[in-house]
Amino acid sequence: MKKLIYKKPWFVYIAQCCDETLYSGVALDVAMRIHEHNHTNKCRYTRSRKPVALVYKEVCCNHSTALKREIEIKGFGREKKCKLIENG
Repeated sequence: MKKLIYKKPWFVYIAQCCDETLYSGVALDVAMRIHEHNHTNKCRYTRSRKPVALVYKEVCCNHSTALKREIEIKGFGREKKCKLIENG
């Protein structure tokens, strides 16, 4: 049963932190994940950079595809990430 969630559509997202850095991640429910970033300490990177705001998201067909896309986005420089956000 648990493996079924990995076959559902997943999202890759970019959140902008209060210090204007950009954080990339994956989630099934992006709104819930942004809420977690702002109201819990689950994510080490955003823990001291609250609040965070969703600035970009894209749907992927499954968990594996989302993780590969996240790695690709994390490899982008800031300028390329900003262009992705603007065009997204």
